[in-house]
Amino acid sequence: MRMRNLPWAEPFLAEQSAVIKDPATYKGKWKKTLERSCLHVEIGTGKGDYWIQMGQQYTDLGWIGIERNKNVAALAMKKFIQQCPDADHMLFINQDAESLSSWFDEAEIDVIHLNFSDPWPKKRAHKKRLSNKKFIQQYAYVLHPEGEIQMKTDNASLFEYSLLEFQKEGWILHDVSVDFRREEHPEDAISEYETRFMNLGQPIYRAVWKKATSTPLINEEHQEKKLPSIDRK
Repeated sequence: MRMRNLPWAEPFLAEQSAVIKDPATYKGKWKKTLERSCLHVEIGTGKGDYWIQMGQQYTDLGWIGIERNKNVAALAMKKFIQQCPDADHMLFINQDAESLSSWFDEAEIDVIHLNFSDPWPKKRAHKKRLSNKKFIQQYAYVLHPEGEIQMKTDNASLFEYSLLEFQKEGWILHDVSVDFRREEHPEDAISEYETRFMNLGQPIYRAVWKKATSTPLINEEHQEKKLPSIDRK
């Protein structure tokens, strides 16, 4: 469903200090700007529920939300202002993530979140998927060697496609579930959008990938619930 145009969205976003107008000028400086040593980036924040809740839960981490649709981004920022008025560890980018590697330096991001991304179901539109080769290659550049991609979706076709695309690009599958919410995961926020599918009994698919330079998990540790931060001390 196409999001209706909100006449107030563009001027509203322009007034928000948390919305970065020229993200390229922050390249290599995001952690210093947020004064955090670990950086999480959610691509496709939608109305902001996950980005906001995770930012509230993990204030010791830096959080950047990216949403290209100005109308949806404006709704996310309204929530942010209401729920996180004093947050100094969260920023927002209202632009297309196709420019990701021009905004972030090599190995600058610790975790990339892909939550319920647009499935772009028509085959000719698959190149727009956030798990398409052109995006995966950018992830390889901006992600720390020990960093990871965390993906959740309700779309089985997109999930299968993503598993294959990351495999073809040589990434290591570290964790996978075809019904992630059958167990409680208090470490991972549940958005309003995800709640809707859970109430319908729709399974939530989840996968975690790491670069080929990291070490795969092939034992019981695979099943442990972990915080979405990375301890490299």
